[in-house]
Order: sequence, then structure tokens, then C-alpha cells
Amino acid sequence: MNSALLVNIFRFILLLAVQIIIFNNMNFLGYISPFPYILFIILYPVNGNKSGLVVASFLLGLIMDMFSNSGGIHATACLVLAYFRPSIFKFAFGLSYEYQTVKLNDVLTPERFSFILLSVVIHHFTLFILEAFQFSFIFDILIRTLLSTVFTIIICIIIIYLIKPNKR
Repeated sequence: MNSALLVNIFRFILLLAVQIIIFNNMNFLGYISPFPYILFIILYPVNGNKSGLVVASFLLGLIMDMFSNSGGIHATACLVLAYFRPSIFKFAFGLSYEYQTVKLNDVLTPERFSFILLSVVIHHFTLFILEAFQFSFIFDILIRTLLSTVFTIIICIIIIYLIKPNKR
């Protein structure tokens, strides 16, 4: 087996387990719900198999839906993020993405931060709009998206720095 595939499988299982065991039980003030499991989609290799990403994203969301009893909203939000991921890469990195010289788990630069920010906003907005499913709750959706995005980004950056390989 390829070592990148093993790393991705380990990352998939670890992030899903941490999300289910720890972060699914957190809900601050009714508005802040962290979802760092999407870090799997964000950190998926740039030159990785695109159809593999879509299948893995669907499975990731489906497993989250089974444990959250949420009826498919996590699977949909993960698929939307996986679909828009190349466009977000092009927007955030420009030519670096075209030449596939992007590594997300290095030092946090403005490009990496903008990529993580846009990814989390797209996922959370999709998730919360499907959860409410009424336009009359748009203010509530925007507040939940904003607050949960901030909290999720902080957790994602901490996780990236914890799993970052040491360069010795």
C-alpha cells in the first residue's frame, strides 16, 4: 500500500473518532458547534485521486450523519466542499495550485488561511442552511455559520500544528 493512502486512512479514522467522541458533545450557547472532521477534506493531497476524495467525503459525511442522526446534511455539506475544493484552491493559491506545489500542513500563510477559511465557511453554511431549511431563519444561520467557523478554524489550526511533521 502507498504511504500517502495509509496516512489518509489514519487521518480519516482519527478525525472522525475525535469528532464523534469529543466535538459532537460540544455546543456552546446554542450557536457554536465545532466540526474539525472536515480537516480530512481540507488536507487531502492536491494531486490525489479526485473521485477518491468525493467517495471519502461522502463516507465521512454519511458516518457523521449516522452518529449525529442528522438525515444526510453532513454528507451533503461534505460533498459540496469536495466539489468546490479545486475552485477554492485556484482562488486561494493561484498559479501554485496549477503547478501542484501546495502543501497545507506547513507554516500558516495568508493563502493557506484563506483556503481553510473559505472551505470551512462553505461547509458550515451548507450544513446550517440544510439544518434549518427555512429562509426565515437566515439571521440564525448566518450567526451560527460565523461563530462555528471561527471556533472550527481555531481548532483546525491547532490540529494542523499538532500533526505537522518535524523538519530536522
